[in-house]
Amino acid sequence: MKILITLFLFITIWTTEKTPSDWIWLFDGTNTDQWVSAKSDQFPKEGWAVENKVLITNKGGKRGGDLLSRRKFANFDLRFEFKLTPGANTGLKYFVKKYPDGALLGCEYQLIDDTGNKDIAADKDDKRRTAGLYELFAPSQRKLKPIGQWNEGRILVNGTHVEHWLNGTKVLEYERGDARFMAAKAQSKFKAVDDFGTIKEGHLLLQDHGDEAAFRNIRIRAL
Repeated sequence: MKILITLFLFITIWTTEKTPSDWIWLFDGTNTDQWVSAKSDQFPKEGWAVENKVLITNKGGKRGGDLLSRRKFANFDLRFEFKLTPGANTGLKYFVKKYPDGALLGCEYQLIDDTGNKDIAADKDDKRRTAGLYELFAPSQRKLKPIGQWNEGRILVNGTHVEHWLNGTKVLEYERGDARFMAAKAQSKFKAVDDFGTIKEGHLLLQDHGDEAAFRNIRIRAL
């Protein structure tokens, strides 16, 4: 009997330790199968490159266009690392939808050189700065590492509740579709897009804004 109990416990522990992780790797350093060009059903042939386990956009000054996740996501915990070049502007969008005019719009975790990008030099608020919800909400309490160093971003979504994290610190939270969100949207470039940011599920998008930027360790798990 003791032998049977010992064997049962051993099998239980072994099975638990071998249980696959619930994280889905969107980019593990080599595989780009989770992404396609926003203009086709294939990964771009140029503009995006994988070097030293890093995914790089606008490599060599070539445009590859935006990357779109093959899957759609609803409630999730998304984590990623990013590194920007001087003056760079890019972003990671979620709840992305393709509209009749071909536009791919969604909420954007902004990624930009806060001090070196000329397009936001005159901004009077931080709604277009790194880790903010682009055009709607500014981040706070940021511990942003300098340009050229790796930073870790995180987007946490549970129903209508959304959080942006940067390097282990929560810097922003909001409720999709509530009065505060709709008021901010009404003051943004998305004011005429009826369901902006409020769809049940959507794609992720890595933006090619014409500047070199790098990503690694992109992973997501459903909540």
